[in-house]
Formats: sequence, structure tokens, C-alpha cells
Amino acid sequence: MSEHILFLTGKLAEKQLRNILAKMQPEFSYTVHQLGLKVAGLMTTDMIARRLTDTFGAERIIVPGRCRGDIEALTQNLGIPVERGPEELKDLPQYFGKQAHQYDLSQYSVKIFAEITDAAMISIDEALQRAAYYRKNGADVIDIGCLPSTDFPHMEELISTLKQQGYTVSIDSLNPDDLLRGGKAGADYLLSLHESTLWIADEVAATPILIPEKHEDLASLDRAIQGMQAKNRPFIVDPILDPLHFGFTDSIVRYHTVRKQHPDVEMMLGVGNITELTHADTLGMNALLLGICSELNINQILATEVSQHACRAIKEADLARRIMYAAKQQDTLPKHINPNLMALHETAPFPYSLTEIQEWAAEIKDPSFRIQTTVDGVHIYNRDGFHSAIDPFALFPHLRVEQDGSHAFYLGVELARAQIAWQLGKRFTQDQALTWGCATDNAEASIDLHTFKPAGTTLQKK
Repeated sequence: MSEHILFLTGKLAEKQLRNILAKMQPEFSYTVHQLGLKVAGLMTTDMIARRLTDTFGAERIIVPGRCRGDIEALTQNLGIPVERGPEELKDLPQYFGKQAHQYDLSQYSVKIFAEITDAAMISIDEALQRAAYYRKNGADVIDIGCLPSTDFPHMEELISTLKQQGYTVSIDSLNPDDLLRGGKAGADYLLSLHESTLWIADEVAATPILIPEKHEDLASLDRAIQGMQAKNRPFIVDPILDPLHFGFTDSIVRYHTVRKQHPDVEMMLGVGNITELTHADTLGMNALLLGICSELNINQILATEVSQHACRAIKEADLARRIMYAAKQQDTLPKHINPNLMALHETAPFPYSLTEIQEWAAEIKDPSFRIQTTVDGVHIYNRDGFHSAIDPFALFPHLRVEQDGSHAFYLGVELARAQIAWQLGKRFTQDQALTWGCATDNAEASIDLHTFKPAGTTLQKK
């Protein structure tokens, strides 16, 4: 027998909910129950517990996505599993379509080496702060960068302190003396050795990252690989990723060639030459570069956050590696797995049409303003009228809030958010900040729906 689901809603959304469910033609049977309040988003678990006197034989209850309160306590009280549905009714088909495809993003195969490029020029305390930031954002290895012709007297102390605090550490230099010092100080990896400096690997226990003797000399890289294999020592190979217009395409071919010739060796991709040296948003770059890693079984990347435009590169790479791993495990495209690599756009920015919003607006009997967006622009309405524009300034004369400063301020903020969302193609939800994926540290992204939202500044008493 099919599952029977009870959907709880409000007066204004009931008709729309019924229409969406009818179009879905779901395999389950269902009951739609209007709980006696106008706005479904104002529903709380306490209200449900008081008002719901009949569960209509349901085996599961779906409440509005913005329903506040303790869902687990309500489940125990009713004796039936209770779930929050999507925030927007139009996302209901997608919500049910995803139930059988919950992707596990806890797994990944790529290690992130996060480089502190100026470690020689900063204090140990500052380097530790940077390391903690990188580890918080997903770094597995803290890479200590050395600078040409720059003294690094505190290298050993820095490596020792990082190791004492539980970090995995690499030392990054082309100077053999730096690499030897770093290896003897306890670094776990050496970036980088080539055919002429393989002797360093005999002096220390660290795992070397091998690069060509000269930039494009794959024959020297092959000899270095053979040398390490003869010693039965672990190593990682980095054919070197070049910047755009300075050999990028050829370097991708090199990685492919090395993988074909050495199908089982560990490899590294230094993504910074693309993320740092291309003035474009790094989210998409990291997605593509980690996709290349996934295809070529490259299990290490070296990432940096030097340029201001690359200030979230570690965090982005962390999410990208998890998405690519999940997609590869499921043998699927990296779509609809997680939205947080899309900062500027969304797959479904405008869930409702202008006609649907106008029909809903016609039912409004109170003075509170509602703001929504469609492909046609920004719309604001209450019982006194419905107004649309693509410029919020064109809407202000219709709002009649000239004598209500706090209300005018609130509407200004919300209309500005709506305009930005409309311009970019993002989802706008009134009273919520716009989401920017992993491009920001958005406090509102982790709203605790167990508690009531505190009053905004315009409602708080001075």
C-alpha cells in the first residue's frame, strides 16, 4: 500500500498546495489540511500541537519549511514522523524527487595543501592563526612557503609548533637547504624535488613531491619516478599547472600524459596558478579544477589565498572535492548535489509566475507588505494595491510610508535585496538575507528553526 502523507498549510497557500500536488501525480496518497491561519510560514510546532486534532490516518506529516519549533518533540507528541518541507511550495516536486538521492558530502579523496606563502616574513603566532583558518576551511596539510633570498630563522620552530598542535606540514621551496632543514625539522612533505635533488629524500623521512628538472621535461620526471620506485619510497608527482596563455592547455595535456604512463602514482595539481592569476570568481575555477582531479585520479592539490579575489579558495576547493567525489561515486553529473558553489545564480530563482502572485495578492486583506520577484521584476503588494517595477525607487511613491521611518527603512532594505536577486537570477525570500553559497560566511545560512526569530531592528524598542 502507498504511504499516506498529511500536508499542513495556511489559508493563502492551500489552493496552491493542492494544485502542485495534483500536478505531481505522486505515488503516495495525501491529505491537505488548512490549520486555521492565513500565512503558512507563521505556523509553529506549538500551534500544530494545539490545533491538530485529527491526523487523517497519515504515516508522515509535512509542515511548512519555515515552521518554527521542535520537530522532534512534535513527532513524539503526535506519534507520527513530522518533517519540514521546502521553504517554497514550488520546490515540493524537487523535495520529493531528492528523497531517494541524498548525497553524502562527508567523504572526499583529494587532500588540500594550503600554503602560507609568506611564512618566512610573519611571526609564529600569525602563522598559527593562518593555519587554524585554513584547517577550519578544509585544509589537510599546512604548506610552509619559503621565499627566494629571504632568511627563515624560525622555520624549525614553526614546523615543530605546528606538529605539536596536530598539523600535517609540508615545506615548500626550490632551495635544497630549505628543504633539508624542513625535512629534518619534521615536515611530512617536501615541495619540491627533481632529478638533481633526489638525494634530499635520502636524508629525511618526508614524502617528496616530484617535479620535472626543467619545466616541460617529462623525461626527467620519469627518471625521478623510477628513482623513488627503486628505493621503494612513497612520493607524489606534480607535472606543474601553468597559467592561462602561458601554457595552461599544454600543462593539462602533461597531466593526462603522466597519468596514462603512470596509472598508479600519486599526483598533485597546483591550482593557484589559475585561481590566483585569473581575475574571475574562483568558485567555478575550483569546481572545474577539482573535476579534472577527479577524472585523472589526482588526490592532492596545492591551494593559496594570496589575492583578495581568491580569499575563499580553500573553502571552495573543500566543497568542490566533496561534490566531485559524490558525483563520481554515484556515476552522475555534478549537478543538483549541493548548491553552494553557485554564489551569483541559482537553478530556480523565480519559483512563481506573475499571474500566480497576482492571484495570491487578490486574497490579501491586511496592510502588511509582501515582496516577491518573478522574471518580470520586483512586486510589492498588500490589501491596498499591487505594484511592480525593476527599480525600487519607482515603487516608493506607492508605499505611503513617508512618515514611518522604520517601516520605510525596512522596505528599502528588502526591496534592495529583491532588486539584486532579480538582476543576478537569485532566489529572494522576504525577511531573509540573500545566500551567496560558500563565497561568504553567512550567519543566516544556519538558522535555528527550533527557536523563534528575534525581532528585527525596526521592531525593537529603543
